[in-house]
Amino acid sequence: MDVEVRIRGLMMDPATNMPIVVLKDVASDTVMPIWVGIFEANAIAIEIEKVSAPRPMTHDLTRNLMRYMNAELERVVITELKDDTFFAVLWVRHDNESMTVDARPSDAIALALRADCPIFVSEQVLQSAKLNTQGPPEGPTAEQLRGWLEGLNDEDLGRYKM
Repeated sequence: MDVEVRIRGLMMDPATNMPIVVLKDVASDTVMPIWVGIFEANAIAIEIEKVSAPRPMTHDLTRNLMRYMNAELERVVITELKDDTFFAVLWVRHDNESMTVDARPSDAIALALRADCPIFVSEQVLQSAKLNTQGPPEGPTAEQLRGWLEGLNDEDLGRYKM
């Protein structure tokens, strides 16, 4: 079963200076961090902040191509966590046929924001990531990180925002 999540925040990990996308279960207080690259975080931040680029960025291009081809992004799902790497799929509908396309979670999230479609995490991944969040090796312990993320309020998110 998949759990719908929303982006709770996009911030820099103060311990490692790496970008984190914080996803929150819409039905509970469960949060799940995903460390992403700086360019991927920038693509997400641009859409969250509704900054318009002078030329289409890669995710804008992808959305535009899908529209041109009469395809619709129905949802994105973070499906797997293997060896500290998250995997995702795009659910695309074209000509009344639904198909899945492999994607990095950061790209899936950036595209979901642009297509205004829901983001899901498989229940198994959410439980696993919530309980076994490793983060970068030199970062805080899983318990410290979980406590820090769950304790964030809107003021904190503004302070650490990218």
